[in-house]
Amino acid sequence: MRVDGRWVTWWDRAHAPIRWTAPLPALAAAQDWQEAAPGVDWTEFALSGAGEAWRLRVILVRIAPTAVQFRLAQPPRRPDGYSGRWNVRDAPPEAIVAVNAGQFTGGPWGWVVREGVVRQPPGTGALAPGVAFTDRGQAVLLPPDSLPLAPGVREGFQSYPTLLAGDGEVPRALREPGLGVDLQHRDARLAFGLLRDGRVLLALTRFEGLGGVLEIVPFGLTTPEMAAVMGAVGCARAVLLDGGISGQLQLVARGKRHRWPGLRDVAMGLVVLPRAVPPGRAGDGPDGSGDAGPSTSPGIESDRAYSGALLPAILNFGVSVSAATTRLPATKSAARTRPGAAIGPP
Repeated sequence: MRVDGRWVTWWDRAHAPIRWTAPLPALAAAQDWQEAAPGVDWTEFALSGAGEAWRLRVILVRIAPTAVQFRLAQPPRRPDGYSGRWNVRDAPPEAIVAVNAGQFTGGPWGWVVREGVVRQPPGTGALAPGVAFTDRGQAVLLPPDSLPLAPGVREGFQSYPTLLAGDGEVPRALREPGLGVDLQHRDARLAFGLLRDGRVLLALTRFEGLGGVLEIVPFGLTTPEMAAVMGAVGCARAVLLDGGISGQLQLVARGKRHRWPGLRDVAMGLVVLPRAVPPGRAGDGPDGSGDAGPSTSPGIESDRAYSGALLPAILNFGVSVSAATTRLPATKSAARTRPGAAIGPP
């Protein structure tokens, strides 16, 4: 963060906490939450670090589970036997939020529950919790060994690795090398978290180099750094979703669609709908569910669109990588210089 004209580190690996007990006050001060819809609000803030993380933007979406519906969108298998493909453009017009769900190995990996029916059994892994939405309107992160017997789950999927467990605890595998998690790899990140008041928090990172022109480039944080972000914004529990070129998010806020697309379609998505929407509208895509596909509702526009012509530039664009520290703007006024602006040292 900037203090008296200097950038001050708020997290580094050598002195990283093993547990986050509350939001980091300086990071909270950099956030300017805005309502998108009843029960849904969002904000953006900038981080600055070394190497690939020298200019990053973090998009946060905060959701009250009792005010909305969560539904999984999973296109049926294609005639050739391969899993169907989904992206946020397939979300139904009434969707407030759409995001890719879980991890993928051709099709969705691990446990999948749709409309109260288990569609796939759990995968194995100590850091692979279930993300579940219950009949009572709650969102929970379930330990992997409890998934076969989890009652009352309406929609659910599995992902990995755990970023925060218990009450803000950083798993040992994210603090010590050689325990099954790559602690050095950098990528665009997407995470699902639970705040201590029961609300859901989605977090997506985007590269802000060259003024955001190459925002879709999958440069970003390490897994421990993303755990720190989720802890610093107040999550008690959190898990990574598929990031990199798969990470994608769409938000409709006050009639305007904000879309952060991925470069790759995925096997399953998660959509957030108003409570009043009837069953059967998950946005599985025009190839299977009968949903209309992308919204063409009047008054809704996409303010983030990327051309395939960027791909050669993405593949040829390189930066040096070094062990990063993570910094943030000191004040809310600095973060609001321009929505989504990269704020950091020159």
